Amino acid sequence: MRIAYGFVLVAWALAPPSPAQVNDFKPVTQQMLLEPSADDWLMYSRTYDAQRFSPLGQINVDNAGTLAEAWSKPLDAGTIESIPLVHDGVLYAMVPRVTPEGTKTAMMALNGATGELLWEYVRSTGGMTRSKSFGVFEDLVIFTGADNFIVAVDAATGELRWETESSGGLTAGAVIAGDKVITGRSCGTEQAHCYIAAHDAKTGAEAWRFYTAAGSDDPAADATWAGVPEATRVASTWGLGGSYDPVNKMIYWGVANPSPYTRLERHGAPDAVSLTAPVDLYSNSTVAISLETGKLSWYYQHLPGDDWDQDYTNERILLRTPISPDPTQVKWANPDIPRGEVHDVAVNVGEGGGLFVLDRISGQFLWANPFPYDVENFLISDIEPKTGLTTINFDAVLKGPGDRKIICAYNTKSYWPMSYHPGNNTLYIPYVDDCLDMTSASADGTERQRRVGIRRPGSDPAKYAGIAKVNVETGKLERLYEGPVPGNGATLVTAGNVLFWGDLDQKFRALDADSGKILWETKVSGPIQNSTITYAVNGKQYVAVVTGTGLMTRSLFAKAGIDPELNNTIHVFALPE
Repeated sequence: MRIAYGFVLVAWALAPPSPAQVNDFKPVTQQMLLEPSADDWLMYSRTYDAQRFSPLGQINVDNAGTLAEAWSKPLDAGTIESIPLVHDGVLYAMVPRVTPEGTKTAMMALNGATGELLWEYVRSTGGMTRSKSFGVFEDLVIFTGADNFIVAVDAATGELRWETESSGGLTAGAVIAGDKVITGRSCGTEQAHCYIAAHDAKTGAEAWRFYTAAGSDDPAADATWAGVPEATRVASTWGLGGSYDPVNKMIYWGVANPSPYTRLERHGAPDAVSLTAPVDLYSNSTVAISLETGKLSWYYQHLPGDDWDQDYTNERILLRTPISPDPTQVKWANPDIPRGEVHDVAVNVGEGGGLFVLDRISGQFLWANPFPYDVENFLISDIEPKTGLTTINFDAVLKGPGDRKIICAYNTKSYWPMSYHPGNNTLYIPYVDDCLDMTSASADGTERQRRVGIRRPGSDPAKYAGIAKVNVETGKLERLYEGPVPGNGATLVTAGNVLFWGDLDQKFRALDADSGKILWETKVSGPIQNSTITYAVNGKQYVAVVTGTGLMTRSLFAKAGIDPELNNTIHVFALPE
C-alpha cells in the first residue's frame, strides 16, 4: 500500500501550528437545531430526522460537472470514521493526531472556505476513537473519546469546558437531542456496559440510562434471554447514533446483535429459544425512548435470536409519507393499513440487509423487504404481516460444532448512512453485495469460529456495489448506480437534485438523483470514509468529503481488486468562480 504525507504528518505532530480562534462565534441554540440554516451542517446527517438532505441548490444537475477542489487538509494517519459538522462558516472535524505518546483523538476547527486551522484540541488520554458522530450545543462542541469520556470543548477556542467519565466503548459518538447529549455503547462482554445514556449538554451530568440488553428490572424482556445470566447478556449500540422527534420528544435508536454470536453458544442449542420474535431483547431492535425520562415507549425486533452478528444498529430516518405498498415490489406489507393512509415513520436498513418501515408513534409494522436482494439464504425467512413479528431463517442457522453456512446479506450497509429526498419521497441507499461464510467452532476447541465476508454466490462482479433508489410509499426499487468497487461512505442528496457518493477506489462522484447519470467524478487522496456533507459560506456552496480507513475498509480492498492510497484528508469542492 502507498501512504503519502508521512513526513508532513510527523513534522506536524512534533510542531503543531499555533492555533487562533473563531471570532464572533454565534451560539447554536435549540431553535437552530430544530430549524438549521441551509448553510450549516449541525448533526451527522444534518437534521434531527437524519435525512441527509440539504436545501442548498447552488450546485445542481446543470453545473455539477464543473466542480473543482476549493481546498484540502492532509490529516495524521489513523482510524477515522467520523462525520464533520459546520456552523457559521466553521468546519469542525474529529481526527487522529500523531503525538510522541502515540495516536490520540483531536477536535479541530477550520475555516470552511479556506481550510485554515482556527484551533485544535488534542485529547491527552486514550488513543484514537472510532466515534462516528459528535454534536454542537450553544457554545460547545461535544464528542466522545477513546478513554470513555464524554468531552465538551469551547466552540470558539477549543478549550476544555467539561468532561464526564462513562463506561463501555463510545464508538457511536454523541447526538444532541434538545438539551441532552445522547450516547450509545459497545459493551464488550458485560451487560452493565450495554446502555444508551442521556447527559445534560451544559454540565455533563447523567440524566438517565436505558439498558439495551434487558435485565431483571425489565420483567417482560428479561424472559426472552431464556436463562442467560444477566451479567453476561450483551447487545450493544456501537454504530451510528439514532434520531430525534422533537414533537413527540422521542429518540429512535438501533441495537446490534446479541453475544456470544451464535444461538448454540448463548442458549446451548439453536432451537432452545423461539425462532420468532421476541428473543434476546433488545438485540437487533429499534427502540423508541422518551427524551425526558429514558423510558421505553415501544420496540420492534428486526431479527430474533441472531446467529451471525448481523447488527441492526445505525441511523433511523424519520419522515412522513402515505403508505401504499406495491405488491409487485414489497414482500411483506401490513394488510390492515388502508392504502394511502399517511404515517409518521422510522425507516432503517440492517447491516445484514432488510429494509423496514415502521410507524414511529406506535411502532406498528407497515412494510419490509429483503435488501439488497431477495435470496433463499436471506437471514429472515418470514414476517407475519399484521403483527410484524419476524422469524429467523432456521435453515441458515448453525446447528452444531463445525457447521458451515453462507447467509445473506453481510455489512450491506454498515455505519455509512443513507439519505432521503423529501421532494420525491425517495431513499438513496448505498450497499455492498456481500454475504457471510461462517463456520462454528469445533467440539474439541481445536478450530475456532470462522467468519469471512464473501461476494454473494452467483452475483455479477461488475455490480458489487450499488445505490438503491426506493420510494417509501410504494416500495418501488431502482438500482440507480451499480459498479465493481464498493463504498464505505454516506450518500448525500440536495435540492439541486444532485446525489453525492464515493467509493473505496478514491472516486468521488456527483450523480443525477433521478437518472443516476454521473455528472462529475474526481480522484481523491484515499478511500472515501463515513462522511460527505455540504454547507455554504458567504453565499458559496461547498461539498466536503473525508478520506481514510475505518474498521470495515481494508477487508473490501482485495474483493474489489483495488490497491488504493491510504491517506487521511479532508477534501472540499465548489463551483469555480
